[in-house]
Amino acid sequence: MLGNDRDLGFFIHPTLVVDGTCGFPLGISHVQLWNRPAEHLDKRARRYKELPIEEKESFKWLVSATESGHCLKSGGASLITHIGDREADIYEEWVRVPQRGHHVLIRACRDRLIAQSSKTLFDYLSEQPCQGTYHFTVAADKRKGRTQREALMAVRFVPVTLERPKRLKDTDYPTSVCLYAVEAQEVQPPPGQSPVHWRLLTTHPVMLLEQALQVIQWYSWRWQIEQLFAILKGGALDIETTQLESGLGIQRLCILARGAAVQLLQLQQGRNDLHQAASVVFSHSQQQGLSDLAPTLEGRTQKQRNPYPPYILAWASWLIARLGGWSGLQSQRPPGIRTLFKGLQKFEGIFQGWALVHG
Repeated sequence: MLGNDRDLGFFIHPTLVVDGTCGFPLGISHVQLWNRPAEHLDKRARRYKELPIEEKESFKWLVSATESGHCLKSGGASLITHIGDREADIYEEWVRVPQRGHHVLIRACRDRLIAQSSKTLFDYLSEQPCQGTYHFTVAADKRKGRTQREALMAVRFVPVTLERPKRLKDTDYPTSVCLYAVEAQEVQPPPGQSPVHWRLLTTHPVMLLEQALQVIQWYSWRWQIEQLFAILKGGALDIETTQLESGLGIQRLCILARGAAVQLLQLQQGRNDLHQAASVVFSHSQQQGLSDLAPTLEGRTQKQRNPYPPYILAWASWLIARLGGWSGLQSQRPPGIRTLFKGLQKFEGIFQGWALVHG
């Protein structure tokens, strides 16, 4: 998103596709752009809750699922899971998106009523017995005053039937939906630290601990969309400092920049990946250019040489990082996004010259 609720700007909603077996980012399946009127009324004045979903900004989740489904089906995908954060926890999504080959996985936001019961989702889920545990590394976050730690997570899960919200009274939506709820909650967090606590809803069957852990892992990969925005808006592409004057021009720049952001994310994720081919990021001729360039980026000792087999992504990422100024030594910190961006920029210039010679 560029802009906020106070300033003029526009919103961008890309849908990132990741491999369901390993979480590797594959690309963007759909992008939505929109802006609010300069003098738009607040939600209360617009009676926002009473509006049909098609007139709400949250309709973006349904559009994303539909258009991404078309894109992925045309590419041969047989099983698709649409993942969203708490903003995507809307009843209309649970009814309209799931179909054969399409599942939904969303972090619960609303403490919905359990059908034919006086209990609500959050209380009902917390009453379930712990079915197992796993360990999770919590990343440090200075903004939240959070230090890195190893968290012990307790897992609960149960089938649930959720009532239709009262705001959808007298509609064609069913009176309830049947889902599976999964909870992952940190056990005894350190003093002064908020516990990690996820409540997930999904159409995937969750009857075993292994299925619950799979759902939790799938949801954890959603964080990559946040990384994508960090690349777009942060120190690498720094899209918000553009000096373009027209809104249309900035929108077009964002569309183009998302491709570079995905490429950087792929290079970062592939730094040590022995299974991804370099072809997921680089064309055949670009790989050949990297191969010809490789000897100039390696040192004389074994420690200064590329440790990865040619033409896998880790091999290419190592070379791009070297172009960006990284030492290449495994004892040093792995290359970050800025280093990879510098290397990618430098390689693009070198490759243009290489292509002229070998074209």
